[in-house]
Amino acid sequence: MFKRIKSVIFGSLVLLLLVNVNVVLAQGEALYKAKCMACHQIHKDGTGPKLFEVRKKWLDGGANAESIYTWVNNWEMSAKKDPYAQTVSTWAPIAMSNFPELKKEEIDAIFDYVDAQAPVVAVTPEVTDNEVVVEDKGPSTWFWVMIAIVLFVIVGVVSKVRRDLKNALSESKSGEEFDQSYSMELRTWAWENKKLVGLASLIIVVALIVLGFMDLNSIGIVENYQPTQPIEFPHTVHAGVNGIDCKYCHNSVTKSKTAGLPTVNVCMNCHKQINGRTSVQQEKIKNIYAAAGWNPEGAGSYTGKTKPIVWNKVHVLPDHVYFNHSQHVVIGGVDCKQCHGDMTKQKETARVLPVSELNEIEGNVKLTKPTLTMGWCIECHGEKEIHNGPLNGKNNGYYNEIHKRLLNNDKSLYDKYLKDGKVTVKELGGWECAKCHY
Repeated sequence: MFKRIKSVIFGSLVLLLLVNVNVVLAQGEALYKAKCMACHQIHKDGTGPKLFEVRKKWLDGGANAESIYTWVNNWEMSAKKDPYAQTVSTWAPIAMSNFPELKKEEIDAIFDYVDAQAPVVAVTPEVTDNEVVVEDKGPSTWFWVMIAIVLFVIVGVVSKVRRDLKNALSESKSGEEFDQSYSMELRTWAWENKKLVGLASLIIVVALIVLGFMDLNSIGIVENYQPTQPIEFPHTVHAGVNGIDCKYCHNSVTKSKTAGLPTVNVCMNCHKQINGRTSVQQEKIKNIYAAAGWNPEGAGSYTGKTKPIVWNKVHVLPDHVYFNHSQHVVIGGVDCKQCHGDMTKQKETARVLPVSELNEIEGNVKLTKPTLTMGWCIECHGEKEIHNGPLNGKNNGYYNEIHKRLLNNDKSLYDKYLKDGKVTVKELGGWECAKCHY
């Protein structure tokens, strides 16, 4: 019985210890994210030096055991009292913020949480000296060219043998020399099969006419258009995994005709701290650093030597077409995915999605005309509602005024608009030519 009681007590102590450790780590995580995360990373230098095992680093450097706590509370005071702290103060030109409200136990909780985070090791495939990596690219173009040449030669030889045999047979029957050319043979066959040749000719002519009109009908269709870009930008990572809002990068979409491309400074807001985990990622992010003129060594610094990024426009409208992003996004309440698709699932920088793919996205107005064509816009204006119910329910001064004018001047027309329970863009002039062309 004594052994059982002893086991219960021991187990309870272990459980309490584990609970206490988890509480301390949770407190440390919350404090780290609130106080430190803006400038410090755990395993990598950023605006400030990395924090992993920083207490050990200070002690190994000869710092006083209490100096690091003083440093967090007031770094200037710590730098005056401790030579090692003075050295740390010169690490970067940016001064650290003071946190006099943090107690020693809270600072330890932060460091305990940081030290509990194991370094992330990027696993890359290794190739030994005796190992050869062969990339299977399938048959080359030259392979198929050679196959085509061989087949062409075989067909030519067989055709020549067949013609020679036929001429020899004719000579043996008539007793005279007979040498019919390919063109004569073809004319003879066509004359003997006039109906079949006429029907085939008619089908070919009709098919060519249809193909010609289909080709003419495809002018201006840019579905699946995707130009190359100077830097790869996986939307699945930025908008999907990290949940970055579209408006963070395209920040003029709510107040301008254009959605705008992010400046390199917007990229650097994150990539000052994030330079990639793998060598491939790091190589790509170097392009951003080159554009910004950023040297990531140490705390990082701007060199002043920039190299602008030249992006290739994807959604290109004709010069005579007017389109205002803010009008659609703010006033119309159109979600970005209606025209651009679900960017959280697009690995590419951007492409013009076919209307069939746009229709698969939940919440999108289902359309039939090809993306970015005039028919596509008109169809959307005919289907998309400005508001469900009377316009004054939209709580917008512009639409309240239209509501008032319709009631005062033509209430029957307004009632007609509301028969389907919504007022569409078309019903308020969205099909007028001057709305998009002027």
